[in-house]
Amino acid sequence: MSHITRNKTKLLSRVRRMRGQVEALERALDADKGCSEVLHQIAAVRGAMNGLMAEVMEDHIQMHVANPDIESDAERSKGADELIEVIRTYLK
Repeated sequence: MSHITRNKTKLLSRVRRMRGQVEALERALDADKGCSEVLHQIAAVRGAMNGLMAEVMEDHIQMHVANPDIESDAERSKGADELIEVIRTYLK
């Protein structure tokens, strides 16, 4: 997965920021913060996770489905099938 490796530093930075957001959510719950503040924290975590998912999904589409260098229909179909499986899991 060279496209993941190529963006590894950027992706790991995003994950580390999300970890900080989840830890802030935990602190808010532990400190009995108001529901509005907790909801904002949840929305921030969800938005960050969705953004990461969109970025990796876009890379997958570009590299494994829409890439003009892919000459094999089987390889292109495999990339599409992998994406469909992830989307189904994501939407459950």
